Amino acid sequence: MNLPGTNTPLKVDRYQLQRDLDALAALTEPGKPWTRRSFTPMFLKGRDYLSKRFAEEGLSTSIDAAGNLIGRWQGMDASAPALMTGSHSDTVPSGGRFDGIAGILSGLAAIRAMREAGYTPKHSIDLVDFLAEEPSEWGLSCIGSRGMVGALAPDHLAMIGPDQERLDTAITRIGGDPARLGGKLHSDVAAFVEIHIEQGPVLEAEAIPLGVVSGIAGIARVRLRLEGEAGHAGTVPMNMRADAGMAMSRLLLSLRDAARSEAEKGRGHFTATIGVIKFEPNGANVVPGAAEAIVDIRAENDAAMDDYLAAIDTLAQNAATAEGCRVAATERLSRTFAVLCDQRLQGIIREAAEVHGLTTRPLASGAGHDAAFVARIAPAAMIFVPSKSGISHAPEEWTDTESIARAADVLALTLSTLDQKPLAPAA
Repeated sequence: MNLPGTNTPLKVDRYQLQRDLDALAALTEPGKPWTRRSFTPMFLKGRDYLSKRFAEEGLSTSIDAAGNLIGRWQGMDASAPALMTGSHSDTVPSGGRFDGIAGILSGLAAIRAMREAGYTPKHSIDLVDFLAEEPSEWGLSCIGSRGMVGALAPDHLAMIGPDQERLDTAITRIGGDPARLGGKLHSDVAAFVEIHIEQGPVLEAEAIPLGVVSGIAGIARVRLRLEGEAGHAGTVPMNMRADAGMAMSRLLLSLRDAARSEAEKGRGHFTATIGVIKFEPNGANVVPGAAEAIVDIRAENDAAMDDYLAAIDTLAQNAATAEGCRVAATERLSRTFAVLCDQRLQGIIREAAEVHGLTTRPLASGAGHDAAFVARIAPAAMIFVPSKSGISHAPEEWTDTESIARAADVLALTLSTLDQKPLAPAA
């Protein structure tokens, strides 16, 4: 949207956005910047700040059955489906200066700018702080967005967390109502747009201000176990060993090479990472008798994921055989599927960026987000802003306020465009 009586695109208040970013960042566990773990007293302090700011900007506030904090700008047509934006205010330990918060506060900045310009929406606009997007102490992530779309199962709610507290009890404690979970809590959402820091190096490296997310990668995790024969490091000749550590080393390199091959096939974003590995008996003077690793695989294209998963058994067998070892396990621990962002929404975001003179590029998300679950009930899309040096989930995580403000400018225009001309039903 433009400023009234001009052709100048509306821009958000940078000063107020900075104040909100700083105020929320200050609510952190002592000595652990920037930490607000879900369900903790510090998290609730952050929620209290957001609730007050939502009210100050004219939004009615509520907490839904899944524990999501929602600020609503009531539209003129109470029967029209709502437009939704937002992200999450919880953090990983020592890593939440902008992760999640950028999406909530840019949404607040966009709504503030629209209200101050005298805009009155036809559709209600909901600003959401989703509960526990980050992996929680209950072993589950995206709790609020799962609950919103009916994806919190009874076994999820029965999970046990700190002090033996059940997840459903914890949700009740922060204002939710687990008894009402099971179905979709919001069936009247016209579209959802989430702003988030990139958490990677691409936008900064290419000096591009905004990424328009093409899709959110599916994630699989596989446990691998190779077994050989433990032996004395000084007495077993090199050519007579069944070294499970060496077999695992071969396998890790093969997994890396296979992932690079998938990434080069033009089927979208693809990564494989081995961040957990252990040897048994784990002694400096013992030839490893067994080795275990967990592989994290992320793919924008489900077919690429399927091909890679299908190749793991062969890669493991080849590596084990080369070192005189055997494959004891290739166990799939988990699998989620990729989510494509709505192409119509992507187009509206790109057009809004062009109005503001901003360059964009398509970019896949290798990280999970609440948008992946909200996409089950509404067209969804995401806007990425640059992360300094690609660092996230660490105290050094940083994104300039101007970068977030530019995304908020684009969000305001995107929301007003959707409000005036809602998306037609998907073909």
